[in-house]
Formats: sequence, C-alpha cells, structure tokens
Amino acid sequence: MIKAEGILADTLVHVQDIRRPLGLPREIPPERIRVALDTEKGNAIMGVKRRVDGLRLVATDIDWTHGEGPEVGGTGEAILMAILGRRIAIDDLTGDGVATFASRK
Repeated sequence: MIKAEGILADTLVHVQDIRRPLGLPREIPPERIRVALDTEKGNAIMGVKRRVDGLRLVATDIDWTHGEGPEVGGTGEAILMAILGRRIAIDDLTGDGVATFASRK
C-alpha cells in the first residue's frame, strides 16, 4: 500500500517535471517539501539511498538536512528532484558532494 506521504512526493516531482521545462515557477509550501524529503531520503526502490549514501544534503530554503559527508546543497525542491533521479535539477545544486552525487545514476 502506498502511503499519503509517498503520493505527495510523487505528485510534487511530477508537477515540477511539467512546470520546469515550461518555465512556470511554483513555490511549494515548506511543510510539503519537508514531508516529501523525509519520505524519500532513504527510498531504496527509487535508488535514492544509493544516490545519497555518504553525502550530507542541506536544503538552503527550509530547515532540513540529511546524512553525513561532503555537502550537497540547494533548495528543497531541487534536492527532491535530484534525489529522485531528475538530472536536470543537479545544475541547481552546490557543494563539495555534487560531483559525487552527479556521478551516481
């Protein structure tokens, strides 16, 4: 059974999949991004765990961090997109861990 938090994360990412290429900005409420990040940060099925292992993720627009190691920073939305495999969001990330993160598929 899929939990509501997983549906929220999935919806947020798919909405951004459509909005980003069209240049339509969307400010996602911080509490929604935080729930989505907390839900997906260890998602082994989607490959998130493999992508973020050994890295410290730091959201720059909300109070949220995860992990230890070289830092990968960016907006919560960019981090969520990137950890769920949206490579386009990697360009929005900064920090010593970005190259490592980007090398992981």
